[in-house]
Amino acid sequence: MEMVTGEFGLIWEQTRAPLVVPVLKLMVVLCMAMSLMLFIERVYMGIVIAFVKLLRRKPEKMYKWEAMKEDVELGNSGYPMVLVQIPMYNEKEVYQLSIGAACGLSWPADRIIIQVLDDSTDPAIKTLVQLECQRWASKGVNVKYEIRDNRNGYKAGALKEGMKHSYVKQCEYVAIFDADFQPEPDFLSRTIPFLVNNPELGLVQARWKFVNSNECLMTRMQEMSLDYHFIVEQEVGSSTYAFFGFNGTAGVWRIAAINEAGGWKDRTTVEDMDLAVRASLKGWKFVYVGDLKVKNELPSTFKAYRFQQHRWSCGPANLFKKMVTEIMKNKRVSLWKKLYVIYSFFFVRKIVAHIVTFVFYCVVLPATVFVPEVEVPKWGAVYIPSIITLLNAVGTPRSLHLVLFWILFENVMSLHRTKATFIGLLEAGRVNEWVVTEKLGDALKTNKLGGKAPRKPRIRIGERVHLLELGVGAYLFLCGCYDLAWGKNGYFIFLLLQSIAFFVAAFGYVGTIVSTS
Repeated sequence: MEMVTGEFGLIWEQTRAPLVVPVLKLMVVLCMAMSLMLFIERVYMGIVIAFVKLLRRKPEKMYKWEAMKEDVELGNSGYPMVLVQIPMYNEKEVYQLSIGAACGLSWPADRIIIQVLDDSTDPAIKTLVQLECQRWASKGVNVKYEIRDNRNGYKAGALKEGMKHSYVKQCEYVAIFDADFQPEPDFLSRTIPFLVNNPELGLVQARWKFVNSNECLMTRMQEMSLDYHFIVEQEVGSSTYAFFGFNGTAGVWRIAAINEAGGWKDRTTVEDMDLAVRASLKGWKFVYVGDLKVKNELPSTFKAYRFQQHRWSCGPANLFKKMVTEIMKNKRVSLWKKLYVIYSFFFVRKIVAHIVTFVFYCVVLPATVFVPEVEVPKWGAVYIPSIITLLNAVGTPRSLHLVLFWILFENVMSLHRTKATFIGLLEAGRVNEWVVTEKLGDALKTNKLGGKAPRKPRIRIGERVHLLELGVGAYLFLCGCYDLAWGKNGYFIFLLLQSIAFFVAAFGYVGTIVSTS
């Protein structure tokens, strides 16, 4: 054992000065540069959103908006025909919620078509969904139950196939809701007027409201991240450049904009963002209505959340690789808008943000405890991260006391986001992996039971062990212990806390635990 330790020590001393120190110094410089990019982006968006709020730049003031009214002579024909698409896949727990909410929209019955695109592979679930559609049809609602022979293209394929039906030609607009989304009855009456009165608008996007944000600590953390996305990122994009990424649901498209952009494509796992970018390059503008909220469910199991974050991180990186040249060559949008889409929307938010969070805080910074010659500037290790954290957390004031847990959880998730980002950029193994986010239908269960839905502990502990988190947790723990014993920077407090967060995730003690049976 002593011989092995001695040989390792000799190798370390021989490679440290000529190799380890220069490489680590370079990594610190690169991480500082990425941190500054992210910092400037966050401060810029904070300033813009402050002005938007102070000047009260509501969408109704920026664009013409007049409530839809029934014409005495024309009757309901004064209302445009609207298609409502609900793509679903084995949604046993939530199909009634989404179909019921769509059928309850306040819009003339002869001017709306509810299209349920059922890709379910479970015959029993398909039967239930079909019966639900028939039930609403018997009440006079124009519901179309559509299935296809395969799941090619997943959600994008289903939406594309849905647009091919002859009755869709009657419609001018299409509203899209995922299976767990429950729009309020006035959703169409608050969104369609933007499209009717502003021919340059191609998309109206609403905000998400989470019905199960209090389910567990993990859903509280998700709420903090997504609130920042909607309150700041979407609002800034809408107010300044009339561009933002379509969220795939809770939005209304002008069908002409979809068609001009080339329709739905399944070349990445973010078909919604793909369509938004292509439509924007054709000159279409988007508006975000932050006051309009649509209820939906957050993934409350760690497994479901990991799959979702892989898709949300891999897809944008892959789309960026596929479209960056096309965006640069485009002549229909301004130079500033192209720079915003390439640099701010894609590069900083979808690539740099993920990579710097994991590489700097979970790899490079911990490694410096072994190499005291490499110093990390205090502004990069403390001040910038603190300001970025506060700017991110301000969107959810009720959860400010959870900010420490949010930091640790986001750093854990940055492992998967960074991995997925590189998979997307390199078009490696899981680049086109699509796993439908599991919904538990918590709102429905709570209503039926009159209280919190019971949870059964998972029995098979082995299925809950995640080796990646375990490995990173062990590395951080080693670095923390070394810094506690011999270090001078005081990083051990952060390192040990972060290692605990990785260990908690490694053994699956995150989110709601349900039975696998």
